[in-house]
Amino acid sequence: MKLRVGLVGLGNAWETRHAPALRAMSDRFEVRAVCEQVAHRAERAAREFRAASVDGYRALAERDDIDAILMLSPQWYGPLPILAACEAGKAVYCAAALDVALEDALTLKQRVHESGIAFMAEFPRRHAPATLRLKELIATRLGRPRLIFCHQRTPVEMPEQQRAHRVPGAPAPGPMQYLIDLVDWCRYVAGEEPSSVVGIAHDNVQGQFENDYEMMSLDFSGQGQPGSGVVAQISCGHYIPGIWHEAITFRPPAALQVACENGIAFVDLPNNLTWFDTAGRHQEPLESERPVGEQMLGLFFRAVTSLVRKTSDLDDAYRAMSIVLAGRQSRKEGRRVQIEYA
Repeated sequence: MKLRVGLVGLGNAWETRHAPALRAMSDRFEVRAVCEQVAHRAERAAREFRAASVDGYRALAERDDIDAILMLSPQWYGPLPILAACEAGKAVYCAAALDVALEDALTLKQRVHESGIAFMAEFPRRHAPATLRLKELIATRLGRPRLIFCHQRTPVEMPEQQRAHRVPGAPAPGPMQYLIDLVDWCRYVAGEEPSSVVGIAHDNVQGQFENDYEMMSLDFSGQGQPGSGVVAQISCGHYIPGIWHEAITFRPPAALQVACENGIAFVDLPNNLTWFDTAGRHQEPLESERPVGEQMLGLFFRAVTSLVRKTSDLDDAYRAMSIVLAGRQSRKEGRRVQIEYA
């Protein structure tokens, strides 16, 4: 059986993750239509996969030869393609972080639940070989996490680079995608839900982002004293110009550092995991694992074709977004914010 899919927005990971995965899994996925605001990109992708280039997301969702929508970039559409998919009864694979208000996110979540469609949010950090092996070590050797440090450092594009990569009138990209992914990563590694968050940021007077540095501290103490449980610190920086190539690659911190009861682990995605315990240093080869893009599309295929509806990804996406928005509320109000889940 092949799943007939339509693409909405190609996104930054199209060439490196999504296109290679769709080529490798041509026995399970058939691209029938492409909707992308950059016309030449849509036409090129449509030619490669022998698909149709479609002008609008709604026309794509209503096509009879489409079973599911792969939303790979929000572009100017925001959550509208997901709502159109709900109305058309089409499954959704969402690789885009939606920068919307919490009440709008809750409404979107309810619409997806009510429609009964299969929905999968893309969390590549969860499915990376190094993360999966880390979870095994936490369960067997390292013990429960105590402290988690999670970092993302992204180069800032100069104006000429922005003009080359962005369509006039399209909204500038923001750090929401990174923050949602990092929050979900910490939730997954901790195996718990944070109860409160503290957020800070440094205003950016130049460049494309509102802030050139944003940090959140997540407390997983539950009803206990703050700091008595797992604490995760997430930082997302956009302060190094993209033309400073040597500075970008100079001494980058580990993407994830986890201090556990019986040891400590350092992770750099997708395949690098180094961990230490009383026996010393351990480094395991993980290069032979299947690419993350193929793993996630395989999970989506099973979610759509299975008789059991999978909704955990939708809940995870909503919770991660709730935490990011609570962190921004904390930053504005200058206080710790308790996290409530609808």
